[in-house]
Amino acid sequence: MLNNLLTNSLKYGREGGLSKVSFYDMDDRILIEVGDDGIGIDEKHLNHLFDRFYRVDVSRSRELGGSGLGLSIVKHILEAHKQSITVRSTLGQGTTFSFTIQKAA
Repeated sequence: MLNNLLTNSLKYGREGGLSKVSFYDMDDRILIEVGDDGIGIDEKHLNHLFDRFYRVDVSRSRELGGSGLGLSIVKHILEAHKQSITVRSTLGQGTTFSFTIQKAA
């Protein structure tokens, strides 16, 4: 999951931009955030990002490769562990994906 999110951040972020991975201790869980300072994602696409085969910019996706399955797989893995993933993005400022994982007992 982390590999997919970080790869996407590097692939779709702006050239020479910043990608950041943060970890936060939250009692019985760890919050993980993967963010960039890239071009951001228009709000109209946010509800569909985790749909299979969905691509925000089809022409750019062809150029960079990928099947449009990565975020869907990440979501399904997290849901199998009874966790969820969220995304927040602002055009011109960047995108951050956040999810939690249960700490080992």
